[in-house]
Amino acid sequence: MLPEGVQRVAAELQAKGHPHLPVMLDDAARTAQQAADALGIALGQIAKSIIFRRKSDDAAVLVITAGDQRVDERKVEALVCPDGKRLGRADAEFVKTRTGFSIGGVSPLAHATPPVTLIDQSLFRFDEIWAAAGHPHGVFKLSPQELVALTGAPVANVAVDPVQEEVALARAIFLVAARADEIRAQATDLPSPCISVCRMSAETGLCEGCFRTRDEIAAWSQAGDTGKRGIWTLIEQRMAALQVQP
Repeated sequence: MLPEGVQRVAAELQAKGHPHLPVMLDDAARTAQQAADALGIALGQIAKSIIFRRKSDDAAVLVITAGDQRVDERKVEALVCPDGKRLGRADAEFVKTRTGFSIGGVSPLAHATPPVTLIDQSLFRFDEIWAAAGHPHGVFKLSPQELVALTGAPVANVAVDPVQEEVALARAIFLVAARADEIRAQATDLPSPCISVCRMSAETGLCEGCFRTRDEIAAWSQAGDTGKRGIWTLIEQRMAALQVQP
């Protein structure tokens, strides 16, 4: 028997007259790339669902983008936060409560509470895409045009160009690593790692310029030398984990 979430998605697809019902992939397909390989398609044809938490009203914001793209949080904020407030990260409990699905299986439709939804234009490179069907291993086939018809969501440019992102990441690592080398022997008055690239990554929860969390950025001015040294240590560890050489 199909998982409950997949059954819910299947029922709505049938009600809307969609010709393709959900299928279950092997449990080994744990990532978007593995799912794409299992389906014999390009990574970009995986329509991944990213959930944000809108701070002004605690609403869920769903962005559906191509599997080879990354969502630009600032672009999304400009479209869905007219009051100027920001988006926050959506933890597993928030996602489950608002959508009725677990992270990794959030479908574009059949949510517990309808989210604010955006469809990234990068999906329109393809005639065929595959979206999550209410379970991390459940997917269903559709076209980008059918995605628009099923959800009623607007299409927008909310992704980051992968090439530009790689260049920006390498530059950020180079600048922050150079500053880390300069202060390594410095005991007091450690400078901020900020390089004036203040954009939070939706996927890592880190600033793309200084590799700090929002909490670390907010606490910096009040942190003592020991606390700042600790944050610098975490930053260097995070940069090393990205496996990009400056």
